[in-house]
This record gives sequence, C-alpha cells and structure tokens, in this order.
Amino acid sequence: MNSGNMQSRLGDKGFIIFLALLSAFVPLSTDLYLPALPDMTTFFNVSEFTMNLTLILFFIFYSVATIIWGPLSDRYGRRPMLLVGLTIYMIGSILCGIANSAWEIIFFRILQAIGGGVATTVATAVIKDVFQGRKQETTLAIVQSMVVISPAVAPVLGSLLLTFISWRGIFFAQALLGVICIGGAIIFQETHQPTHDKSNIFRIFGRLAVLLENPGFTALLLNFSAVSIISLSFISSSSYIFQNEFHLSSQVFSYFFSFNALGMLIAPLLYIKVSKYVDRFKFIYGCYIISIIGGVLIILFGLHDPYLFAITEFPATLASSGSRPPATYLVLKQQENDNGAASSLYSAGGTIMGSLGMVFVSVCAKFPVLAIALVDIVVGVVCLITLIWSMKALKGKIKV
Repeated sequence: MNSGNMQSRLGDKGFIIFLALLSAFVPLSTDLYLPALPDMTTFFNVSEFTMNLTLILFFIFYSVATIIWGPLSDRYGRRPMLLVGLTIYMIGSILCGIANSAWEIIFFRILQAIGGGVATTVATAVIKDVFQGRKQETTLAIVQSMVVISPAVAPVLGSLLLTFISWRGIFFAQALLGVICIGGAIIFQETHQPTHDKSNIFRIFGRLAVLLENPGFTALLLNFSAVSIISLSFISSSSYIFQNEFHLSSQVFSYFFSFNALGMLIAPLLYIKVSKYVDRFKFIYGCYIISIIGGVLIILFGLHDPYLFAITEFPATLASSGSRPPATYLVLKQQENDNGAASSLYSAGGTIMGSLGMVFVSVCAKFPVLAIALVDIVVGVVCLITLIWSMKALKGKIKV
C-alpha cells in the first residue's frame, strides 16, 4: 500500500515524521522533565520515590490506556481516537504545569498517560495498515530511529528550559507538543475504515483475549516486552545517578544522557543495514548477549565514575533499541488482522514490564548503578534463554 496516495495532505515525508512524533510520545513525556526531577523533589519536599511515582504511574496507566485505545481504533477508526486522546493529553499537561503539590502532579501525569496512550498504539497500527513485508519492517526501523532522537534532545532541551523558566514551563512545552500532534491528526487521512461492529463493547475488547490465545504471539509478546525493563530502568534512574550519585549539574547530566541516547539512535539504523544479511532472531540473540556484556562491564569498571558508567551502559542501550524493529515486526506478523488490538498489547506489554524495572531501581536507590548493571544482565539472560526455549517448544507455530 502506498502512503503517498493515502496521505496526500501530509505527503510521504510528513507522514513518516507524524508517525515518528506519535511514537515518541513516551520519551518526550518523560525525558523532557528528567533534569527537573531532583529540583521538583526539593520543591515539594517529598522523597525520591514519591516523585518517581510521576514516572512509574505514568507508565502503568499508559500501558492500560494503550489496551483500550487499540481496539477502539479498530472499531471507530484511527483518526477519531487520535483527536480524543491527544486532547486529553494536552489538558493533562496544562494541569501538571499549574499543579500545587506532588500528588496533584502524580494525578495529572496519570491523565497525561491516559490520553498519550493513543499515540504509540495508533502509530504502530497505522504502519501495519499501510505497509507490508520488508517495507513495513524498514519503516518501523526508520520511525524508531527518528523516535530515539527525542531521548537525546529532550534532556538537553529540558535543562535549557530550566535555565530560563521553572519546571512548570516544561509541562507547558508538553502541552504544546499535544497541540502540534492534534494539528497533525486533523490533517491525517484515515487508514482504517471503522468496522461499525454493533457488538457489546466488552466483546470488542475480547479480541485481545483471542490474540493472547495464539501461543506464538503471546510468547514473543512477553519476551520482547521484557526488553523495555532495560531502557526504562535507565531512563527513570539516570537523573538521580548522574546528579545525586555522581554530583553533576542538570546541564552536564543532559549531555551524559544524550550520549547513551545516541545508542538508541544508531541501533535501528544499524539494523536496517544488517538485516539484509542476518536472520532477525540471530540479530535479537546478539542484542541480548550485548546487554549481558554491558552489565558485566558496569560492575567491573563503571560503578564509581560517570564517564565509565556512561560508556559501559552504552552497549545495553544500543542492544535494547536495536532489537525493537525486528521484535515489533515479528510480534505483528503473528496475526493478520486486529492491528490496533495487537499494537495495544505490544505497547502495554513494554510499558508494564518497563514499570517493573522502574520500581526495582527506585527500591534500590542506595545502589542505583549496581541496580542498572543487574537489570542489564538478568533481563539479557532471561530473554535469551526464554526465546531459545520458545523457538524450540513452539516450532512451526511462530511465523518468521
């Protein structure tokens, strides 16, 4: 299917940029205000764990929201759901900016999460609607590579904003992001015709259960979702590690964070090149092994120095991002219909798993660097073993 014919208003490049912006909602909703987290903790006089709830609960409710938006977009269309969800996100962002307590911030971040959950789910479903085969996989990789520019740019932008305005301005910047995406959704032309299914709404969500009954889909969903533990554990703890543990300024922290985010940018582009010659599963196996090696290097060299920590964490960052394009393609390939529902489950799985990692590093606040190393190693080992086992146990049931 040709995106250019379907998106005459956005055009081919505008269509890809719009999809990338939607896919980047999670990093832009978190990384932009990461440099402000320590200041917000002090401003509201609360514990680090309490302020980290603005991240943890965001991801939990984001994952729940994605489960809802996907089936709804299958029934009512992608565009109407985008307009509703993005409007909720914009309102939540404004309310965060005028909040008067940490608990108000937490509540309004939940509102942001509910609205923002539409973005990633619909973006992935639209790619499946429009592209097929190799084109679908390369588009996923291109969008992913554009998406990870945001983790590199957002903390730097957030630190820059903090030199001129307070942390409140950062949430108003997120509201502006919502306005821009609403404008894109207005121009966007529908890629999925509504089903006009008159079934009970609970029956529509029952399609999620039907997908989970597919053993190949469920096995890959669980395995690939667990990789998010690596990236989200680092994202949620990075500001505290560099600013509190290594005593760096918010501005310097943003540079270190951007260095690791560079790995997220390089990896999908690397996959596009390598995928011509390397089997998808072998590439993913390699990513898991690289993550394990990175965790070991942190323990050996990176526990007490910010430069060595950034360098030794880089392999895990590279691996977690690099595995995502082939993983997304393989998960979606396990079913031919219900693109919105499948995208919902994949988005939700990643955020739920990632939230578990965020809770772990928050609990391990007294030794955060070691906690990151353990996450890289344990997740890499578990994912490697379970994927090998799944491929043998479900031979013939997993589409490759």
